[in-house]
Amino acid sequence: MLKKILKWTGILLVLIIAGVSLITMLRQDLTFEAPYPSIRASTDSAVIARGKYLVYGPAHCADCHAPVGTEDAVNQGSIVNLPGGRPFVLPIGTLYAPNITSDKETGIGNVNDQTLARSLRYGVSRNNHALFNLMPFNNLSDADLTAVLSYIRTLAPVRNKVPENNMNVMGKIIKAFVLKPTGPDGTPPQEVFQDSTVAYGEYLAKSVANCYGCHTKRDLKTGAFIGEPYAGGFEFESIVEPEKYMCMSPNITTDTETSVVSDWNEEVFIARFRKGKQIRHSPMPWGPFSRMSDLELKALYKYLQTVKPVKNKIEKTVYERKA
Repeated sequence: MLKKILKWTGILLVLIIAGVSLITMLRQDLTFEAPYPSIRASTDSAVIARGKYLVYGPAHCADCHAPVGTEDAVNQGSIVNLPGGRPFVLPIGTLYAPNITSDKETGIGNVNDQTLARSLRYGVSRNNHALFNLMPFNNLSDADLTAVLSYIRTLAPVRNKVPENNMNVMGKIIKAFVLKPTGPDGTPPQEVFQDSTVAYGEYLAKSVANCYGCHTKRDLKTGAFIGEPYAGGFEFESIVEPEKYMCMSPNITTDTETSVVSDWNEEVFIARFRKGKQIRHSPMPWGPFSRMSDLELKALYKYLQTVKPVKNKIEKTVYERKA
């Protein structure tokens, strides 16, 4: 009797696993709908200049889309092209930054402005698939989104066929049953006035520079936020020795005991940003941030002074990988 029970239990488990595997494979090409923003690239030199500033400055697009090996050049402010290919190794597999040059075969030369704007704002790819939530641009203003697209359209074409994302078993399951596009919180603003106010600082922290996205603990299987805002604890690979070192974002709330910036005044805050990268392994885009204007850094500082204090001691921000 026991043998029969075990036999049929085994058969049932095999059937369940086979069924789940089949459904998972059938759901790998799920498509999603999202509106196409009325965004069109401009040829206005001032708009393009604003886009260039965002791409190589606070929005730090070059940190992900520039080729591997150009990290020092990006940090030093060189204008490198953005043909993609940089791998991001996550628990769900390896994702690759796409080629965003104007090459028509391997880049975005044949993708219209509205489709690109939809990807950045609503997290839906040109093929209507959900994008993993890595970029913070869902709430970028119409003006800044236009500026970014306008500058990117000026990039010289680079033929670089980027590999397809390589999802492992866990990644395929998450893609089939969990992953959904991430859109804006509401209606994004048409334009955000650049000044030194708390409001502009919040816009920079959440929608441009991604302070919120990196200094808040996240589930790297889904991209979901699972920690207190700005309390740190988000794990990254080292950008220079990913196979050997890991990094963890520090607490930047107003907690007086565990935050790394709680005793910084505005002058110290700005001075630290001006120094650029000090820790070789740090994934923070210190180079691009070092070129932010004083006005923006003042706004960012003022906003962080309003963040709720959270007690969360991050013991090490750089450490060796476990064997």
